[in-house]
Amino acid sequence: MFITSADIDENGFIKDICGKRGKTNNIGMPLLSPEITIHEPPKGTKSFVLIMDDPDSVSVAGFIWVHWLIANLKEPILPENASQQNDLLIQGKNSWNEDCYGGPAPPDKIHKYIFTVYALDIELDLKTGFTRKTLEEILIRHKEHILGTAILTGFYKN
Repeated sequence: MFITSADIDENGFIKDICGKRGKTNNIGMPLLSPEITIHEPPKGTKSFVLIMDDPDSVSVAGFIWVHWLIANLKEPILPENASQQNDLLIQGKNSWNEDCYGGPAPPDKIHKYIFTVYALDIELDLKTGFTRKTLEEILIRHKEHILGTAILTGFYKN
């Protein structure tokens, strides 16, 4: 299994429109989620989990900034702007405390963003608004149901 995104260029940079130089809400949170494609999911996959975070934020915020959480994703393709347009997505709280995608907005330097996808042979008992801590606890509890993991890295300039 591996992940690609049409919104990450050949140099690994996330397109400007998917971050702070794109459309933002009233608190400055970037709204346009990138397209994500999950290729070759393991046989028996019933759902996917997606986590997007920023490990470089620790030096600024004091913790890893969560940008996007999705549970029980059924399809291997998330079209661009799915976070705002697909009401069926089960999305968790990002670090802006919103149940949706919150794109890159690094204040100090180029930051690295990690997209991690888990393929599961079950659906998780989660509803919109779940937290990363809850998600991690459930994944640990159900580790035998994780069929595969894939990571995609993107960068965004401040």
